[in-house]
Amino acid sequence: MQLLDFEKPIVNLREKINELKKITNNSEIDLSDEIATLERRLATLEEDIYNNLKPWDRVQIARHQQRPTTLDYIELLFENFIEFHGDRYYGDDEAIVAGIGSFNNQAVTIVGHQRGKKTKENIRRNFGMPHPEGYRKALRHMELAEKFNRPIITFIDTKGAEPGKGAEERGQSEAIALNLKEMAGLKVPIICIVIGEGGSGGALALGVGNYVHMLENSTYSVISPEGAAAILWKDASLAQKSAESLKITSYDLKELDILDEIIPEPKGGAHRDVEEQAKLIKPVIEASLDQLLQMSEEELLEHRWQKFKQIGRYKD
Repeated sequence: MQLLDFEKPIVNLREKINELKKITNNSEIDLSDEIATLERRLATLEEDIYNNLKPWDRVQIARHQQRPTTLDYIELLFENFIEFHGDRYYGDDEAIVAGIGSFNNQAVTIVGHQRGKKTKENIRRNFGMPHPEGYRKALRHMELAEKFNRPIITFIDTKGAEPGKGAEERGQSEAIALNLKEMAGLKVPIICIVIGEGGSGGALALGVGNYVHMLENSTYSVISPEGAAAILWKDASLAQKSAESLKITSYDLKELDILDEIIPEPKGGAHRDVEEQAKLIKPVIEASLDQLLQMSEEELLEHRWQKFKQIGRYKD
């Protein structure tokens, strides 16, 4: 499994414990007291590190190559999922997953960014960076959800929209802008969950909802820390510094009223226990759906309008 920089002291101590256990098992030397002492130290170290993560630490967790994806959560949270493909204009973009399924016997539409965990899959899914046809596919399914009165649940996990020439030629900015406009006016409940990186307009194109929730170690920002550092200080290597300034963590965004609820993660990140993470997400979706399904169409639109209207802090 990918080892993050701040986890090295934990791994080193765990390796020492394993070495002492091997010595105890393979010889007559009893090191149980030393092992018990190191295990207590390990528990304390884990608490200290994982309870005091810095913004850059959370960026690394959000980018972890084994971090659960949209399809992982679909498998664990929804039943009878059927995926659909294509935007009916140009083609299919595998960086976006869209389809229908059931959540607690409630028919829902699910849309989400999808990246890969290995090189070939990442290339096939363009590292989770959608083209215009991906956003048009997403919008097509969200409009169908409105037609058939199905709530919409989106999973956000992208560095940003594909910035290449082909995407621009096919109307990338227009596709994102149209999603923002249309999602704001859809007359069904919309629940958005940031599960990894929420990067720029590429993330926001799936993020206009009645509720926006974030996994504890996810990020959500107008630009990546590297991009901000390159612009501000002409040095992308200062990404750690820019991560501190951008206010991109779930705790920062909760304080700014940009998101509604922080969903806790297993110690060390969602990749440590995907099933446990799904169990932590489920009650948040349940509570959100319970509240939104009681609203009329007009109330849903007003609820969404008020949410985004109240975002921000002002100083004289």
